[in-house]
Amino acid sequence: MNPIRKTVIGAVLVGSTLTGGALGAALVNGSASAQESTTTTNPPATSTAPAAPDGAPDAGRGSFDPSKGGHMANGITEELLTGDTADKVKAAALAANPGGTIERVETDAEGSPYEAHMVTADGQHVTVKVDSNFKVTSTEQGAR
Repeated sequence: MNPIRKTVIGAVLVGSTLTGGALGAALVNGSASAQESTTTTNPPATSTAPAAPDGAPDAGRGSFDPSKGGHMANGITEELLTGDTADKVKAAALAANPGGTIERVETDAEGSPYEAHMVTADGQHVTVKVDSNFKVTSTEQGAR
């Protein structure tokens, strides 16, 4: 065999071996660095609480006691009023609805500083909105 031909064939064999080795190493390295994921993602829990009557956000839920306040509206937690502020809001609501019964008075998350939840003399549930001067600004029918 011709020495030049032997050199060319040898070079081709060495080149093929190196290329094959490099390709094999890349494939082995790629599969070794691949990660198998066994993590599962569960969808977020959904509430099965019944819809709130009359648009009240928390009414109807077993764990919510409206007489204790603390329900949330518009991302704001309403809080029960106490002391002099509570007395003034009650007086304003009762003056606007004589003979009614106050269920609770609280801060308001929907535009007014205060609100009184009450039952009117004729048995209607209403929410009376009261401003910072303790004047009634509106009465919403059917609210709880």
